[in-house]
Amino acid sequence: MAGLKLGKLPATADARDLMFAKYVQPAKLPKPPAQFGHETLFGARAWGMLGNDEWGDCAWAGPAHETMLLTKEGGHQAHFTTADVLSDYSAGTGFDPHAGPPGDNPTDNGSDVRKVLGYRRSKGIVDSKGKRHQIGAYIRLDEKDLNEVYTAMYLFQVIGIGIQFPDTAMDQFHKGEPWDVVAGAKIEGGHYISGVAKRQNIDVVTWGALQQMTERFFEKYCEEAWVYISAENLQNGKSPEGFNMTQLQADIAAL
Repeated sequence: MAGLKLGKLPATADARDLMFAKYVQPAKLPKPPAQFGHETLFGARAWGMLGNDEWGDCAWAGPAHETMLLTKEGGHQAHFTTADVLSDYSAGTGFDPHAGPPGDNPTDNGSDVRKVLGYRRSKGIVDSKGKRHQIGAYIRLDEKDLNEVYTAMYLFQVIGIGIQFPDTAMDQFHKGEPWDVVAGAKIEGGHYISGVAKRQNIDVVTWGALQQMTERFFEKYCEEAWVYISAENLQNGKSPEGFNMTQLQADIAAL
């Protein structure tokens, strides 16, 4: 896979998951515009690889990218190094970078996204200044409902997406092409990416870069999607779009 790694373990079900549709009613909220997002706050390839070229830490590099965006929107940008991200990958999964080289390390086994979410809520991921960034509640989206997915991304700026990764998508990534469905593609494994914008396609961050993804690719390969309750992008209690999010976030975080 040309030096880039996957690392998301299969999605699991849990009846205790908070479901977005139960707590946020899109019909009562502003309809997302046809295009939205704040992905231009960073250059297209300025997000940083954060170890995912060598190790299966995508479910930890993604949260760092998400936190970078939210904190920059909030006027206090956090920075992350590969060492920061790998330290949390180690703490959360038992990964040991000294147990063997990339590709032959028995502890580099990827991550269960739900367990990563629990870690982010209870402990938080560490940035380059030693500050930990926690999320409040994490809420599961109905990945089959694009209206719900877009509403969550618009309201909360970013969502976490877990996909089954087809081999053809790696070629598309290297060619700078949108991820799209190709007949006969074979699944290489699982991958965690961060949904940050809706333009002509869905814009996600992966392997330190922006990548376009068509709706039909999302619908075919997405197996889990999450939105996070965070106050890191708020200024005076409002989101970058001007929504008064404080009460909504407090209500959900109290669940």
